[in-house]
Amino acid sequence: MQESNKGNKSKESVDVELDFYLDITKEICPMTFVKTKLMLEKMSPGQLLQVQLKGAEPLKNVPLSVKEHGHEVISLTNEEGGEDPEVVHRLIVRRK
Repeated sequence: MQESNKGNKSKESVDVELDFYLDITKEICPMTFVKTKLMLEKMSPGQLLQVQLKGAEPLKNVPLSVKEHGHEVISLTNEEGGEDPEVVHRLIVRRK
């Protein structure tokens, strides 16, 4: 798991200053959301987290679980375009 904080700038159409970064591309469910949840718990309300994920299950389950826990999904984009779940996706979440 790779994580960092402060100073990352999103290169997406959503132009935001990111506070934290988490790479879960090598994780499998349910650890994908567990690691995302643990990172969100470290954050202060209003801070932004970028999560790199890939695979059909994480792509479906992580954004859904984030919303169910009361956080806001800002965006979910495929880094290569198209709809292939096996490429890396970028999820931006605001901690509530």
